[in-house]
Amino acid sequence: MRNVLPVEVDVSESSRQIRMTTDKPGSLDSLRNQLRDRHVRGAARRILLSELRGETTSLMLNRQAAAVGVVALCSDADQSPLGPIYATLESKNITAVIDWLTSYESE
Repeated sequence: MRNVLPVEVDVSESSRQIRMTTDKPGSLDSLRNQLRDRHVRGAARRILLSELRGETTSLMLNRQAAAVGVVALCSDADQSPLGPIYATLESKNITAVIDWLTSYESE
């Protein structure tokens, strides 16, 4: 995930997950830019909205692509031969985060 989100974050690890936490507004800029550059904002928006649960949403990223810093979305775990990275986004205003990540305004 550090290849996909190259920003200063606090990292905590457990046996089942790695949690990256930050309060920096630009922490998701690289994710947003890749969704725009790879022309997958619509697909990302559908996935993020369909996985919306309270203040969280999630998506799956191809593990091999993420290793080289590329955001490649998976709609099914089988689309990533090494297994996907399950990324969960949490915010008190998660719908605004989804809107910002997938907006077409900056074109």
